[in-house]
Formats: sequence, structure tokens, C-alpha cells
Amino acid sequence: MSNDEKVKGPASYFPSIEKKYGFPVAHWFDLLKEQKDLKHMELVNWLKTEHKLGHGHANALVAHFRVQEDSS
Repeated sequence: MSNDEKVKGPASYFPSIEKKYGFPVAHWFDLLKEQKDLKHMELVNWLKTEHKLGHGHANALVAHFRVQEDSS
């Protein structure tokens, strides 16, 4: 990826998620794997309630996580 090319979609939130919450996104994906039977919004609400993530950050993590899970 060139320097001119911007990251789009849910991954565009990852740098601010890592900065704000102090963990790499892999940490959040590992936690989501343990809860993967929950529906999308259940996972979002779980991250918000249990880990105090904001809605946009939680939704971005879950959206990206779901795409990765569906493609594997």
C-alpha cells in the first residue's frame, strides 16, 4: 500500500482503538473469538458493557472480525 492510499472501512478505526484502549486489535479479536456465537449487535454491546469501548470502535472491531471469520 502506498503512503497516498488511505485505509478505509472498519480498519480505519484501528489506530485510534489501539491508542485509546492500550491494546492491539489482535487482543480484541481474541476476546471476540471467545464470544463468536453472539450476534453482531450482541458483540458490540458486550464490548461496550464489559470493556467500555465506544459504539463506533466496538462496531468497527465486530464488523472486521465478522468479515475475517466468514472468509476463513
